[in-house]
Formats: sequence, structure tokens, C-alpha cells
Amino acid sequence: MKPALILLHGALGAVRHFDNIASVLEDQYTVYRFNLYGHGGTPLPEAPLRIEALTGQLIDYIRSQNIGPAAVFGYSMGGYIALQAAIQAPDTISRILTLGTKFDWTPEVAAKEARTLNADFLREKAPAFVSQLAEFHGPSAWEPLLPATVGLMEALAQHPLLTPETVTMADIPVRLMVGDRDHMVSVEETLGIFRSLPNGSMVVLPDTKHPIEKVNKAVLIWEIRSFMTL
Repeated sequence: MKPALILLHGALGAVRHFDNIASVLEDQYTVYRFNLYGHGGTPLPEAPLRIEALTGQLIDYIRSQNIGPAAVFGYSMGGYIALQAAIQAPDTISRILTLGTKFDWTPEVAAKEARTLNADFLREKAPAFVSQLAEFHGPSAWEPLLPATVGLMEALAQHPLLTPETVTMADIPVRLMVGDRDHMVSVEETLGIFRSLPNGSMVVLPDTKHPIEKVNKAVLIWEIRSFMTL
């Protein structure tokens, strides 16, 4: 049996973000991936979109697939969800590798992100990104996802779930990766969480920005394989 590996996308992402690495990783692992609520054409929940609900979705998915405890590679918000799941349901997660996961959520950070997650702003300033959102989530579904995501970030700013105190409960191998040119996630905030992990390690990727499509594919695959063999 190949080891189970879940690829968990980030906010405004979808399973399609992993198309270029999943086919390679499938040689060694049984790769699982699914769209989080409101992403990739799935409906938004009736309740406000929150990390707690997405964490529950991951836990339920692992149990329904009978693959726990499973390894998770979580990009951005996906890493946050995986860590929260490891704390909430330790039996479901065996190890976690994150990339570009933001931990330092404050009202100021949430407000800054909210200004850019505006449909009219994006249509004017980032039409290519709008086209990608429409392709990933659907022509009529991408726009409602923006305020839902803003609400999630604002909720995190008011009550961060992952802090130097809470991550001490994640007593499994956890490796945090961050790009040295990531303008959303700092090396410093990643280092702060790494120092509190009971079984943690950290990698700073050179010449790497936040968007996963700009991450060197060969380097990312090597890092995943390296972590999975620890």
C-alpha cells in the first residue's frame, strides 16, 4: 500500500492547483484532494465560512475515506486547516507540511487583505486573476466567495486559532515552508510558530513568492518527498 497523502489547497484555490504535482507524486503515494466549501464549484455553506467548518470538512473527509492518520501537504490556508485538524482530532493526521501559511492574523492584516478581495478592484487591477477565479470556481460563484473569504479572515483576526500556545498540542512531525519573497507571509511569523512546535522543522525557499503557481515545481516535489520519508 502506498502512503496516503492529502493535498489541501488554499483560500480562493482549488484542487486544480495541484494538477502539475499530483501526477508525479502518484508514483509513490496515494494522493487525495478535494475542494473546500465554496471552492472549485462546491457551494458555500449556509453559515458563514469559517476555519472551524473547513477543519471539520477535512476531518470528515479523512474518516469517510478511512485513510487516517494521513499526511497532509497544505498550501496557505490549507496548512492552517491541517494544523487545526491535528490539534482537534489527533487520530486523523500523521504529519503536516505547509507552504505559505499565514499565522499572524490581526485586524490590520485582515483589513489589508479585504481591500484587495473586492470584485471591482480585481476586475480593474487583476483581470487575469479574475479569469482564473471564474475558471476554477464558476462564472457566477467566484464573486460571492470573495466576501466569504474576507469574513473568514476577519474572524481569524478576532480569534486566531493557531498561536504559539495552541500549536504545542500538535505533537506530530510538522514542517513549515515559506518563500523568502512571500509578501503575505513573513519568515518571522513562520519562525515564531516553528519554535513552539514540539516536533517541528522549517524551510525557507529561495526566490519564492506566495502564489503556488510561481513555486518551483521540482523543488516543491523534492521537499514533499523529503518530508514524507522522515
